[in-house]
Amino acid sequence: MLEENLNEVYTKFKIHFYQEMFKKLHSRETSLTIVELFCVEIIYSLNNPTVKEFADFIGISSPNAAYKISCLIDKGYIEKVQSEKDRREFHLHVTDKYLDYLNLSQGYVTTVAKRAEEEFTPERAAALDSILEDMSNDLMKEVNIPHIKFSK
Repeated sequence: MLEENLNEVYTKFKIHFYQEMFKKLHSRETSLTIVELFCVEIIYSLNNPTVKEFADFIGISSPNAAYKISCLIDKGYIEKVQSEKDRREFHLHVTDKYLDYLNLSQGYVTTVAKRAEEEFTPERAAALDSILEDMSNDLMKEVNIPHIKFSK
């Protein structure tokens, strides 16, 4: 039962995101392929990685990563920012254009979280929060990477 419920919640979040994406596609506000969207989401989550950090994380060569990054720069979703510590190094930053994409999914997460806080008792909401935190920190070790950012 637990696996089914987790899968159902995860799927509903994805499906809602896709619904919102298609609304934008119909209005021609988007220009990312699915692979590019995945790449920019990873770059965002890695919190301004270098090209090498991005390439290593997704397991591709640096030239392949550079090509994907170049496409995202051309489309205006990320930019390279020179490191202040090491002027030879550049970090990848998402632009406001990407943050508009992020709001498509993040807005629904916020809506569902607010509904849970309104619907559940404070104790039940706190228990859900604690369970989700434990899942994120302890049960999802494959993606517990110190520099990944999640809003809290």
